[in-house]
Amino acid sequence: MSVEAEEVENTAPGNKNIRVLAAGFIGNILEWYDFAVYGFFAPTLGKLFFPSDNPTTSLIAAFGAFAAGFLMRPVGAVLFGHIGDRLGRKKALTLSVMMMAVPTLLVGVLPTHAQIGVSAAVLMVILRMIQGVSVGGEYTSSFVFLVEHAPPHRRAFFGSWSMIGATCGILLGSAVGALINTFTTNEQLLEWGWRIPFLSGVLVAFVGYFIRHGIPEQPLSKELVEQEAYSPLKEAFASHKKELLQSAGLNMMNAVTFYTVFIYLSTWLVEEVGEDRAEALDINTISMAALTLFVPLVAILADKFGRKPFLLIGSAGVALLSPTLLGLMHHHNFALILTGQIGFALLIACFAGAIPATITELFKRGVRVSAASVSYNLPFALFGGTAPMVAAWLVKATGNPLAIAWYLSAIAAITFFIALTVKETNGNSLDE
Repeated sequence: MSVEAEEVENTAPGNKNIRVLAAGFIGNILEWYDFAVYGFFAPTLGKLFFPSDNPTTSLIAAFGAFAAGFLMRPVGAVLFGHIGDRLGRKKALTLSVMMMAVPTLLVGVLPTHAQIGVSAAVLMVILRMIQGVSVGGEYTSSFVFLVEHAPPHRRAFFGSWSMIGATCGILLGSAVGALINTFTTNEQLLEWGWRIPFLSGVLVAFVGYFIRHGIPEQPLSKELVEQEAYSPLKEAFASHKKELLQSAGLNMMNAVTFYTVFIYLSTWLVEEVGEDRAEALDINTISMAALTLFVPLVAILADKFGRKPFLLIGSAGVALLSPTLLGLMHHHNFALILTGQIGFALLIACFAGAIPATITELFKRGVRVSAASVSYNLPFALFGGTAPMVAAWLVKATGNPLAIAWYLSAIAAITFFIALTVKETNGNSLDE
């Protein structure tokens, strides 16, 4: 037994659980902090890197670069899924957090269009694509790791910490965005203020690396390790076709709703409702804090009552209530806007608290990271990364600021019917 394995073996159960939760939690803070900051500063980045006479065109171009990062997530899913299934979850988690740090730093020092012309836009898109590869491996590797290390009756709760890390990252990005918008003028924001959040994110990466350096690793199947030609992804498609489709269908609504509500709507409140940008980010910060509290509570309930009821409640709620909740947000009233966004947060939490455990429990160990990564990241690439761009386009094409509610409802309705086909996974064995 290695020294590291002996240390893990001799660790008290409580300390080991804290170490496991911290390892799954910390990497997601960095990954989603960076993606959130980009979304919140999209109008500024649009002016600096994708200038146009039409502000809406610049905004759509900026969100296009945001989408480019998401389109690379399936590449990260395949790469890190293979690493996680063949070499171990720990290696995938450690590599992904460092792969995010370098592009984050480079975005913070990147010259703008005014300095180097169109090359600035090209470099921004390339960096977003590299970050997309990293995110494609981070989130799913972390929740599979967390669920596998959880006590059987607490899998949803442990798995929810990957989502808590993501929401904390976005919460941190929103808070930093609010502070910078509050304490800088428009000129200062355009000149140097937007760089601060990207440069600051590098600190989180190093904390994440050191926490993950000593995390426990479950042993891999000796038979699989010895099969050099073994492909986890190929095996997943051979043995889990139905589950892959179900997982992708569940994540379709998860992707669209999350990135519309918590990334695009802060811009929508400024552009379409006329709210002050700092106030819009304040509302988003409070709503993200509410989501961060709701997710573990739902996960605890999902461990007690099962995953499927909450998948159905979340998708049905978004399908039916999106027009009403968005209508509440279309007012010059802080309380009404906040009520609408917290309503969305509660419905998203119903889904987010249950889905990490659900996806992990759908697949067998030898293909689990690959299957979870691909079925999660494909819908996020196709629907999540494009959600802000589609939302901006719908508003422009229809002239109706509330048109995006129908997109949310339609996607959620599809996911609801897919959720009906999923068997309850609570209590499924995670062994082969």
